[in-house]
Amino acid sequence: MKFSNWNEKEVKDLFDEVEICKQSKHALKMAFDSHAKKYNRKPNSVRNYYYHEVDNLLQDEKRCQKLGVDINKHIKNHFDNFDKEEEEKLFEQIEQLTKRGISVRSACLKLSGGDLTEMTRLQNKYQNMKKKLVVADNVIPFKKRQKILTENDINSLFMGLVRLIKKTAVDDFMEKSKLEKESSSYLLKKAFLDLNKKDKQIAELREGLQGLKEENAKLISRINALGESKQESLKQHLLKKKLKQTLES
Repeated sequence: MKFSNWNEKEVKDLFDEVEICKQSKHALKMAFDSHAKKYNRKPNSVRNYYYHEVDNLLQDEKRCQKLGVDINKHIKNHFDNFDKEEEEKLFEQIEQLTKRGISVRSACLKLSGGDLTEMTRLQNKYQNMKKKLVVADNVIPFKKRQKILTENDINSLFMGLVRLIKKTAVDDFMEKSKLEKESSSYLLKKAFLDLNKKDKQIAELREGLQGLKEENAKLISRINALGESKQESLKQHLLKKKLKQTLES
């Protein structure tokens, strides 16, 4: 896999955005999307480059130091698959927490001990299991030799499909709302960070301007001093010349 036109400034900016995202407990997709818009790249390309560069930096400590990247904050986690017992236990724990009014995301975050990556893994597993159960609840058990559906079977199948479609629509809406809310929060925090950087740049410019003003004042003072010295020298010359003319006459 080849990547081109990535300079060190952009690489550092990408890793900074990912760190902000992780600290804010947001999905890394937001960092990839934001970076893609900023540098006119495709989100998937940014994502692929990021993980590719993480692998490179793990083998290159000098480059990490040069970029100012703490690679420990970017190490990928590799997980084992859930076994049947673990799946059932996870599902039961999340169901119990959600019955108390806690969101699925908060329940997974609690079970992960605050680890965002583990939280995402648990949430994805739960959602997949939930979808399978929804489909299973709406499947009509047919008899092996049954070839013709009764009117009740058709009505049950239809109502099951309606329930499934409605639930899917609600889930999609809620997930979209969460992503929009999280995206707004991330962009706001990023804007504050950028503003803070601008404030530092302005402070440095002000400091440089003050230095220029002081140098300019010194220069004007020296020019004035030189002017006064030349005027005094000319005055003395004229006085001597006039005195000489008076004596000769």
